[in-house]
Amino acid sequence: LQKHEFFVDMTCEGCSNAVTRVLEKLGGVSFDIDLPNKKVFIDSEHSVDTLLETLKKTGKNTSYLGEKSA
Repeated sequence: LQKHEFFVDMTCEGCSNAVTRVLEKLGGVSFDIDLPNKKVFIDSEHSVDTLLETLKKTGKNTSYLGEKSA
């Protein structure tokens, strides 16, 4: 699985819960949310575009930061 790092402009638990909801709905992902640093790390077979579009459903400013080495 590829491990991807995304920036998501999360300011509170509600924001991270929104990220959790959209990712769980997508399925086929395991992820960690780093709320203080506004980062989301995702392990997935999905394309970066798919993951980015999914994260954007939260309505938060989102960008792809790159691949993380496992």
